[in-house]
Amino acid sequence: QVQVVESGGGLVQAGGSLRLSCTASGRTFSSFAMSWFRQAPGKEREFVAAINWNGGIKPYADSAKGRFTISRDNAKNTVVLQMTSLKPEDTAVYYCAASDRMLVAGPNDYWGQGTQLTVSS
Repeated sequence: QVQVVESGGGLVQAGGSLRLSCTASGRTFSSFAMSWFRQAPGKEREFVAAINWNGGIKPYADSAKGRFTISRDNAKNTVVLQMTSLKPEDTAVYYCAASDRMLVAGPNDYWGQGTQLTVSS
């Protein structure tokens, strides 16, 4: 059974930084590509960033480029989303997902429960 768990959400002021972490267990972590998505109130879930098994490929959404950095540590079974220059429009529930099939996780892959980020203006 694969389990994905996010942590690190919270309340931050605009312009601040925050680090989200995610672990995946139940299978060899390096066999997964890992993704971050987010869903703001009243909006569809949207892609934020992904990272392949060894960190060599890291696509970002346009909204994340230059502000967010995704990284992974396979020895610690952890993927991190470092977010800087946060804006109120970054407020959302952030989801981590693991896929052993695709670089960017799909609905049938393994998803966490989400962690809330609120950015105050």
